[in-house]
Amino acid sequence: MIKKILFPFIAIFLAYRSYELLKTIWTLEPSELNFGSKLFLSFLLNLFITGVFAFIGFAYKTSQLLPESYYRIKNKKLIKKSSKFLKIQYFKMFLLFVFWGKRNNRLKYFNGTKSGLENLEYQTRQSEFGHLAALVVIQLSVIIVLIKEHYWIAFLTTTFNFISNFYPVLLQRNHRLQIERIKNIKKRKQTEQ
Repeated sequence: MIKKILFPFIAIFLAYRSYELLKTIWTLEPSELNFGSKLFLSFLLNLFITGVFAFIGFAYKTSQLLPESYYRIKNKKLIKKSSKFLKIQYFKMFLLFVFWGKRNNRLKYFNGTKSGLENLEYQTRQSEFGHLAALVVIQLSVIIVLIKEHYWIAFLTTTFNFISNFYPVLLQRNHRLQIERIKNIKKRKQTEQ
């Protein structure tokens, strides 16, 4: 219950900080900033906007804002080829090492049961929605940055956005491919009996 009240306030705070940050970038000339400042502003912009959607997603079922058809994977080959080309397995290994390495952290999402599989699928949708929404809003913010000719900030923000939001969307799609495969195997076993 506390999450449903507190987390939206955190999201509102981060949205306000995002607005203030964009306003600050708007008032500055590109020549006024050194590379370190541009890197830092790009990182903060990604962090704040992604945080808005993360905290809302921690409190509410935001994945329901998109239709069920969005979450159905239509082109499995494209997902697999894109994942292979972008080396998604290294991103997954990084996340396992940094965030999900502890068994208890992983058990929160999948405990090996049927309900655990359903929870994992729900979590992939929540995560994908949050990262997709952040990806879109950040790229719209990049347009504002480009108007003021902050090319380095635009490039760095897009790079951070690609890593912190596009990769997770692709990873969640991969997870759902595996979940779908497990469900199909279970269905086959049930029909054979």
